[in-house]
Amino acid sequence: MFRKNIFKIFALLIILLTNANALKENEIEKEMTKKINDVLLILEKKDLTIAQKGDEIIKIIDEVFDYELMARIALGKETWDKLSQEKQKEFTKIFENRLKKSYIEKLAFYNDQKVKVIGLKPYNNTRLQLETELLGKDEIYKINYNFYNKSKDNEQWLIYDVDLVGVSIIQTYRQQFAGLLKEKTFDEMLVLLEKQ
Repeated sequence: MFRKNIFKIFALLIILLTNANALKENEIEKEMTKKINDVLLILEKKDLTIAQKGDEIIKIIDEVFDYELMARIALGKETWDKLSQEKQKEFTKIFENRLKKSYIEKLAFYNDQKVKVIGLKPYNNTRLQLETELLGKDEIYKINYNFYNKSKDNEQWLIYDVDLVGVSIIQTYRQQFAGLLKEKTFDEMLVLLEKQ
């Protein structure tokens, strides 16, 4: 039950993060707060279907996430390094589509929750973490968005993982993929992921 709730909350909260481009370090907190509020407005629109809301949000979030790095971490270095560039690209696209589909499906769980941005702090030496809270009717859930600097010059900070109540979403996917690869070939796993 806890795990199911974790994924519901993750899917809802991850869609709240938006951006037109990668952020500079000194812009992250301010821009993310503004963007979260903008997405909440989309979610509150009664004249849009879930699919339409999802499409609007997906257009906004694409450039803030590093889907390739997320896919690489989720698959694991050992497996990733064995793949051809073509297979890496194929897996990244399937993984990206899987994440987006999950976001859209979970939009139905939105029920006027509020999000509070706590602040930005250093994380893991060279990374940053944006702390937020989802304020539900009965509980408060801590959500941490982990950023890394793609350009190493403080100009291109992107999200590579989300910690939800202490659980890394990417590490959770990594465990799932590792389990699948014990039973299936990589290509069989790709077929399965595309069907789901």
